[in-house]
Amino acid sequence: MAQGSSIEWTEMTWNPVTGCTHISPGCDNCYADRMANRLKAMGTERYRNGFDLTLQPDMVALPRKWKKGRTVFVNSMSDLFHKDVPAEYVGRVFKTMVETPRHQYQVLTKRAKRLKRLAPDLPWPENVWMGVSVEGPSYYHRVDALRDVPAAVRFLSVEPLLEAVPDLNLNGIDWVIVGGESGPGARPMDAGWVREVREACSEAGVAFFFKQWGGTNKKKAGRLLDGKTWDEMPEPVLRWTAQPTGGLAPGWCARL
Repeated sequence: MAQGSSIEWTEMTWNPVTGCTHISPGCDNCYADRMANRLKAMGTERYRNGFDLTLQPDMVALPRKWKKGRTVFVNSMSDLFHKDVPAEYVGRVFKTMVETPRHQYQVLTKRAKRLKRLAPDLPWPENVWMGVSVEGPSYYHRVDALRDVPAAVRFLSVEPLLEAVPDLNLNGIDWVIVGGESGPGARPMDAGWVREVREACSEAGVAFFFKQWGGTNKKKAGRLLDGKTWDEMPEPVLRWTAQPTGGLAPGWCARL
């Protein structure tokens, strides 16, 4: 439920919720859906419900046990702002993040309307980055909703990029991740679409991260764009580190 991650833009994942439901074309080949049902077939207790949404309350406090600061992708196997996750439970997850400032949290959702509705009642410390998924122009409204959220860093996951996203408004956005779909039935991504996003980021002064080309063999396809890797991240933010004598002291990280 918490483990090291091969996702290029994070260090590990933490899943106080598992399971989800498909709501847009970007969900059609969901890796989490495939993995959850595979784990169910293997008899993994936490995935006894497969990809049905399941709260994992014993996992909410887990980051408190990690003494060393980590970069954590929250709910890689779900969506914290799913309608069936109680607002009180969302608040408990945020409370853990607030009280563990040594960790950098990355929260990503497709439920931008609910995010916007709950945001005023949630704390937004500097160690919580908030993002939304955008797979095409039909979902620009998610970006608009994110702009109203008082997160220290707002980011977009333009993955899987299923079509061109012209005139993507990056006002108020700090970071953009782009990636192609991977796995069985992966839909192709045009290099021109990626370059268009990269240029938009360059013009807006927004950090650009190219995650992968994807495809049925994503390792073979790699992640070079025009001969180089693009691993830009938002500006450094304050990270807290545990001290040998107890307590916390601030430190600056150039790349989280």
